Amino acid sequence: MNNSIKLLVSEDCNDERIDVFLSKELENLTRSFIQKLIKKKKVKINEKSIVTPATKVKKNDKVIVTNSYTLKEKKLLPEQIDLEIIYEDEDLLVINKPKGMVVHPGAGNYKKTLANALAYKFQNNLSDLNGSLRPGIVHRIDKETSGLLVIAKNNFAHSNLGKQFNNHSIKRKYLCLIWGIIRPLNGRVETLISRNKKNRQLMTVSEIRGKKAITNYKTLKVFTKKDIPKISLLECELETGRTHQIRVHIKYKGSSILGDKQYGKKNLRFKKVNRVFLEKLKKIKGQALHAQTLEFIHPIKKKWVRFKSNIPDDFKKMLDLLENLNG
Repeated sequence: MNNSIKLLVSEDCNDERIDVFLSKELENLTRSFIQKLIKKKKVKINEKSIVTPATKVKKNDKVIVTNSYTLKEKKLLPEQIDLEIIYEDEDLLVINKPKGMVVHPGAGNYKKTLANALAYKFQNNLSDLNGSLRPGIVHRIDKETSGLLVIAKNNFAHSNLGKQFNNHSIKRKYLCLIWGIIRPLNGRVETLISRNKKNRQLMTVSEIRGKKAITNYKTLKVFTKKDIPKISLLECELETGRTHQIRVHIKYKGSSILGDKQYGKKNLRFKKVNRVFLEKLKKIKGQALHAQTLEFIHPIKKKWVRFKSNIPDDFKKMLDLLENLNG
């Protein structure tokens, strides 16, 4: 029996080598094995089999991998997990993803992901453009980032939404709490972002290589009090959607998000600090970063729609405390 896996290239993977792209997407296969599949013409891009390991994929390319007997895609295990659905109709739904939830299986995370929850609740009634491990999933946010995600129920809606993401016409605004004050208070960060050479799980700003990333930020409030460090509340609007983009750009500006263990400072120490503040800080799970609003043209109704979600409890408690201390 001939198995096949279908994959749609996202903007984040634009201009990657096909062997690199597939080694990330098919984590149960080694890169050397993938290269053998390519040489045996078991990989097609947009129905074309003239592919080499160095061939570059472009956003919206359709990649098909076929191989008898040896190619086995991991099956998605449906799991009953509560989901906060902000909106739902026949073509899409908008979900407020909690912190700590991985969007789709990968890198050892094959259970308790958003994809597992979607598979249980909607069974096979979601788009399959991104393969069976990512039912309906159009875009992603980090595991420890909370907030809004749009899910496609059919391939037409998925394709339309994907084009809007690629055209940067979808509006996404995030709230975050950062250490200190960024100068200027409002601005635009435009850089290249690439993989960190020392740690491939992290991203970094580069002057010579990577993908263009643009973040517009606005300082909504600065909290200053004698017994707490200076903290700023920022609103960040994405023009592009690179991996870890906001967190990388905040670090590039000389700061980090509260609770960010990957890009933040290690072993924070304070001389004199408000005890209640310190307790609230310890209770922050992951980074204080929330995808609060999501706006786009509905793929079927052709109307501009806007969705907004509440910040998670640990974020809200810290924000409330800072407001009270600042008062």
